[in-house]
Amino acid sequence: MVARNPAPTVLEGRHVRLEPLDPAAHAAALFAAGGGDEELWRWLPVEPPRTVDEIRDLAGRVAAACEASGGLAFAVVGQAGGQAVGWTTYSDVSTVDERLEIGWTWYGRAHWRTAVNTEAKLLLMGHAFEDLGYGRICWKTDLLNTRSQQAIARLGAVREGVWRRHRLRSDGVTWRDSVFFSMLADEWPDARLRLRARLAG
Repeated sequence: MVARNPAPTVLEGRHVRLEPLDPAAHAAALFAAGGGDEELWRWLPVEPPRTVDEIRDLAGRVAAACEASGGLAFAVVGQAGGQAVGWTTYSDVSTVDERLEIGWTWYGRAHWRTAVNTEAKLLLMGHAFEDLGYGRICWKTDLLNTRSQQAIARLGAVREGVWRRHRLRSDGVTWRDSVFFSMLADEWPDARLRLRARLAG
């Protein structure tokens, strides 16, 4: 299979639905889920959005940046309440090299340590590997963000190393070292089984 660029689609799970991020339609629910939460936005490369307008503008910038890199931004919608509880993205896409990145992920604090992240990543990885034909998915996160690193490792991703002084943090003063993780297509079947078992447990 030749890898294809992600196109707008809806990915359905039991706990969450991933749908193309629509800044106008999703902004109010996204702000209710996590607007202004300092801890939630602590490791993301922006200041916490303090109004619905700010989160709408940020969602628009994220969606545009993902599209410019060949990717797609998704709103993560809880199936129970039907409201967006965060977002996640495909970005840095190369169909020639059969690789893409999953990132820019956040969920409202009420959804931490729930099935939301596990199922969202199961849907994203399944779509990328099985439907779009990618051979490598990668993630990167701040070296100091141990919670994110643990969540990525629980997916079955392999920690590859650290890029030192990789990115200026949103404070405009300190520099972030980034930890890189990846999963390859031949590692996906085992990871898929483990993730499905976790969701069923």
